Amino acid sequence: MRRILYNLIRIILYIPLGIGIIFSNKLRKFVKKRLFQKIEIKEKKDTIWIHCASVGEVNLAEPIINKFLNETKTKILLTMMTDTGMETARKKYVDETRVDLLFFPLDDYFCINKILKKIRLKKLVIIETEIWPNLILLCSKKSKVVLINGRISDRSIGSYTKIKFILRKIFCEIDTFIMQTEQDKQRIIFLGAPEDKVYNYGNLKFNIELPRFEKKELDDLRGKINVKGRKILVAGSTRDGEEEYLLEAFDRLENYLLILVPRHIERTTDICERLLQKYNYQRWTDIYKEEGRENVEIIQELSKKEPEIIIVDKIGELRKLYAIADKAYVGGTMVDVGGHSLLEPLFYRKPPIFGPFIQNVKSIAKEVVAREIGTQVNGVEELYKAINLKETKEKNNEKNDSAEKRIDNFFEENSHVVDLTFKKIMNRE
Repeated sequence: MRRILYNLIRIILYIPLGIGIIFSNKLRKFVKKRLFQKIEIKEKKDTIWIHCASVGEVNLAEPIINKFLNETKTKILLTMMTDTGMETARKKYVDETRVDLLFFPLDDYFCINKILKKIRLKKLVIIETEIWPNLILLCSKKSKVVLINGRISDRSIGSYTKIKFILRKIFCEIDTFIMQTEQDKQRIIFLGAPEDKVYNYGNLKFNIELPRFEKKELDDLRGKINVKGRKILVAGSTRDGEEEYLLEAFDRLENYLLILVPRHIERTTDICERLLQKYNYQRWTDIYKEEGRENVEIIQELSKKEPEIIIVDKIGELRKLYAIADKAYVGGTMVDVGGHSLLEPLFYRKPPIFGPFIQNVKSIAKEVVAREIGTQVNGVEELYKAINLKETKEKNNEKNDSAEKRIDNFFEENSHVVDLTFKKIMNRE
């Protein structure tokens, strides 16, 4: 009955959605890609359906997907909600014949049924907490459903509690819940997940494997952006209202190049016009020009007068920039967004600096601070001090390992999560 009501409400909501499509080209493109996409499945074979929300989850799923590809003969159907998620997935799996990519069809009952008719579903694997009733209920009739790396944030627990009576029914159709932390485990049990189906294996993000860059490649990049002896401060995934904090701290720094990487590149023009007019700044796309899908060719050097600030208006550059950074700031933490990945700078052995709003990365942030492999700050003064902190060589290596060694230990101690998660998905215990 509840499923019928849910789909009736969805049909009713298609009416204002249809009106919106008439007046909004952006909305029209969004809906067309998801509800009217051509469902191209290479072959009807045994398939693991892995569903992600966006870029972060696509990256998170990579080691699990690789496990399936290396240790089984099944195909993978990878679905995602966002354009950036799809772009990332295409780059990763463009040559992989056993991986099919589709936009998630907004939990549309008929679209999901259409997909299920084109595959032999063996398992549905949901990354983090993407609770889509039609997806879960339809797939549960054909296979087991596993939720991995699950998280119930401080912000979402209140909303979920209000619909607890609905979630309990949906959760009964999920066979296994693998949560990030003990708190997440207890929260999802409180919301209705059967206790004997819930596990806490840690965070899959600890197992990230990101691109590694040759020293020459990074040295060439430093030369192209005219570092010229300055230290590099990379501010990654910044959100609206956050650049002001960074610029105020930057104004007090000496001999630094600031590289701003907004989370949403469509904000770059506004940032340039509103905040950067008093600076000598350069857009990333004035340095690089894309030639085809893979190869990027430098087409011009920066002017001889070094820019004070570079603003990145192109997707997919942040990791390489973290690799050359002297200091790394992680965005979404000085404004009430909840934080983005602290692990990406750590992967490149750069201790992250981050603000007080960490609800999306709370468990990782807590461990980062406890291990002294990152710094949490509150306000411009603390941000400035964290960036300007002089590096000191630690004399007693037995008592105080270097930050890089501590980061190595951090990743090594958490390297089991992928293996445990994969074994549980495959029922290998």
